[in-house]
Amino acid sequence: MIITPLIAGTLASMLHVISGPDHLAAVTPLVIETKRKGWKIGLFWGFGHLLGMLLIGVLFLLFQDFIPIETISAYSEQMVAFVLIGVGLWAFYKIFNEDKNHNHPHIHTEKDAYIHIHKHEHNHNEAHQHSHKKVIKQNVISSFGIGFLHGLAGVAHFLLLLPVLGFENQIEGVQYIIGFAIGTVLAMTTYALMLGKLTNFSKTQHNETFFRGIRFAGGLFAIVIGFYWLYLSFS
Repeated sequence: MIITPLIAGTLASMLHVISGPDHLAAVTPLVIETKRKGWKIGLFWGFGHLLGMLLIGVLFLLFQDFIPIETISAYSEQMVAFVLIGVGLWAFYKIFNEDKNHNHPHIHTEKDAYIHIHKHEHNHNEAHQHSHKKVIKQNVISSFGIGFLHGLAGVAHFLLLLPVLGFENQIEGVQYIIGFAIGTVLAMTTYALMLGKLTNFSKTQHNETFFRGIRFAGGLFAIVIGFYWLYLSFS
């Protein structure tokens, strides 16, 4: 079976996206906190990634003798590391701040005085829905920006595009690049969709412990990968 350049490009980019722990760590906390329509986080990360790759690729082709492309990429990698750490800390803040806002002590003085704590339930009214849409919009913008940084940081992306030079004609080269773009967006959108469904399942089952565990794991994942990436960028 002959693999067409379009399929080859799609498979190469999907493997590149899924095998990159920094890619997954960047969107995981955002998808979990978004709860609904998490696939949008992956979709816009993919668009941002492609735009960053396109920009660094154009700069490389047109101004490689004047612009320190490798320096830009190195600083972008460091920025990605700091952003990952920030995303992880943000996820932790959301977890603990939410508990602080929802758990309230009450003092009862009938007969023997005692204190108890209970969790408030909030109705999904119009204001709540508006707030959730705002969260989705903010997380989508954040994922696009992080994807863009990932694209700028990817000097290694050029290695994935090297097969273009070996094709017999420009049409095959264009097919490979189109496939690479499709695979990038498809892989991260699929990952975000699956993670979003897992998150929603934990919520519909009213399993708060499991849901908190997912949120905590997502934040910790981002922080660990962020510090590891930071170590690699300075070593």
